[in-house]
Amino acid sequence: MTDAIALTHLSGDRAEILTHGAELAAWRAQGVDMIWAKDPKIWDQTAPVLFPIVGWTRDSQVRVGGRIYPLSLHGFAWKKRFEVAERRDDYLRLTLVDDDETRALYPFAFRFEVEFRLHAGALENSLIVANIDSRPLPYACGLHPAFCWPLAGSNAPHAITFETEERPDVPIIGPGGLFSKPIRKTPLVGRRLPLEPLMFAHDALCFLNLASHSLVFDNGAGGRLAVTLQDFPHVGFWTLPPAPYLCIEPWTGYGDPEEFRGDLYEKPSMRLLAPGERARHGAIFAFERQASVG
Repeated sequence: MTDAIALTHLSGDRAEILTHGAELAAWRAQGVDMIWAKDPKIWDQTAPVLFPIVGWTRDSQVRVGGRIYPLSLHGFAWKKRFEVAERRDDYLRLTLVDDDETRALYPFAFRFEVEFRLHAGALENSLIVANIDSRPLPYACGLHPAFCWPLAGSNAPHAITFETEERPDVPIIGPGGLFSKPIRKTPLVGRRLPLEPLMFAHDALCFLNLASHSLVFDNGAGGRLAVTLQDFPHVGFWTLPPAPYLCIEPWTGYGDPEEFRGDLYEKPSMRLLAPGERARHGAIFAFERQASVG
């Protein structure tokens, strides 16, 4: 059974979170639905949570200490039921701890928490990783929310604007979801990336090692979603055109490089957390309307 937990704010904003996968199922800010209405014929998710890896692994497997484990796309947190650790009207903290099933995929003891906090016009979403093992914990985590595109019903051209100028090239994602050394150019010029569904016909656009700590999803008609990143160095953008959503995905890590065949401890972009340590990664999503002039 999947429980849906409703959050409310004095401003009238609302959100709904599922205990299965700690998935954000709905968020309404300033009277606007921000998260797409799930259609299983297109994609049966709204905002999967990514842990303990992000992206694809070679042959859907990882190596740890000479053993092979069947850990596949985006890990397993999005498939697991979370327990409610703390709940208030506008705040929710959900917890997942290792069990026999997770240790068969990822042989570590951990505590993984997902926090949601409503503000007026904004949603704060954080991931907390705690190492309760006796050895360092290799992990990656990320968010994968699917925002309505068009945003707030605008028919104007949409765009992403980064905080600062970024490189316009992104890795080509090869067979099996592996990251290739060859790159492809995007239409990014300086800070602005105009959005067009056909950009995503082959796969996600993955901007790695960003200089920016924030970005804006602009609907071209005075509405915008401002995204503030907290210890997320990478961002992916993805949709299944012509589906009416755009996933804005803050990540700490990314999929296996094509040339990588080593241990999970050696995989590029994995974080290492010492025994007893905790790490927090978060994003604040804020819906803003630009005041009309005149």
